[in-house]
Amino acid sequence: MLQSIRPIIPVLASVAILMLGNGALSTLIGLRMTNTGASSIAVGAVTAAFFGGLTFGSLQCFRFIKQAGHIRAFAAFASLYSAASLGHAISPDMVVWSMLRFAEGVCLAGIYMCIESWLNDQASNETRGQIVSSYMVTLYAAMALGQQLLNLNATGSPLLFMVVSILLSLSLVPVCLTRITAPSLPDVSSFSLRALYRASPLGLVGVLLSGGVIGAIYGLAPVYAASSGFGMTGTATFMTLLITGGVLLQFPLGRLSDIFDRRTIIIAVSASLALLSLLMFAAQYGTWLFLLTTLLFGGISFSIYPLCLAHTNDHVAKADLVAASGGLILLNSIGSILGPLIASAAMAAMGPRGLFAFSFATGLAATAFGIWRTRARPAPSAEDQALFRALPQTTPVLAPLHAEADDQGAPNATG
Repeated sequence: MLQSIRPIIPVLASVAILMLGNGALSTLIGLRMTNTGASSIAVGAVTAAFFGGLTFGSLQCFRFIKQAGHIRAFAAFASLYSAASLGHAISPDMVVWSMLRFAEGVCLAGIYMCIESWLNDQASNETRGQIVSSYMVTLYAAMALGQQLLNLNATGSPLLFMVVSILLSLSLVPVCLTRITAPSLPDVSSFSLRALYRASPLGLVGVLLSGGVIGAIYGLAPVYAASSGFGMTGTATFMTLLITGGVLLQFPLGRLSDIFDRRTIIIAVSASLALLSLLMFAAQYGTWLFLLTTLLFGGISFSIYPLCLAHTNDHVAKADLVAASGGLILLNSIGSILGPLIASAAMAAMGPRGLFAFSFATGLAATAFGIWRTRARPAPSAEDQALFRALPQTTPVLAPLHAEADDQGAPNATG
């Protein structure tokens, strides 16, 4: 394992430092806006701006990377992200913060594209799975740990914004000192929505709904925690559990989906999301039931996307796996824009727990659609199913790394 990831250790080190700062910043934004009296709709709009920037950057940043080169592009994106994070301490205006979050989303997309290009370049058929797993665990573990930096936060103090900026700047060091040869960006063309739906209706709908839930969690879970009186330490613990669950459950659920009809697992996970959303309504903060429910809720929420991506791969021709994966990642990003807007409206109408009313409705919709799809066409045989791979929700550049376009074929789109 260590031998296979040794060439990418500098890249993973940069990812870890970067996500410590990014994880703290995304939660801090929601907390600061809530503490200054901003409405949940305002927080939802600022969150949507971030994911809008992430989507825009996923489509456009490759042009700059090709012109400047990976290391210089990474340095530029990380520096701009660091500067933008300090901008939040200058002005509390919602419009300014929306512009900053959009710019930060663009920068993060560019950073992801540089990192994932390096990972693609270093991966072989034998090491691909280990590299994907190492990247995902590093990314989510650092993001979860970054939540604990919230304990440095003090109302009105710019300290934590300064700490975040320092971390984002330090993430430059391992990459700038690396000896890894700069790779070329992979060519990731995307399927049209019509082609994706024709190949896998459940995959398309599931990925869109998953993006909505994850976008709402990142942006609005801190608002729920702050409005519910968790305090700074409680909010940090709450967010850490949500993200940690996202790492822990992907692997066992993915293994089950390799053994059974993947649609059945997606339906079960979607129904579990709806059930856990109801439990989040009822569980009392600080109890073991609340902590366990939070961990499971995060794990289920983060698992729907990779399960739906794997399901789509089961119904796409081998030559089209990368394009299909790229299209689904972009669709997931679109869901991440819409989710915070809808969830924030639910919170405005129902209070902080409106977040879980949104996730309940999303889980119920995915469950109903999945049940309908099981009656629309038969499942592929176990031999025709591509192996599940746990993965983060980033940019289409990651698609070649997890599309399994080597010796694990898939049926064609009509299968």
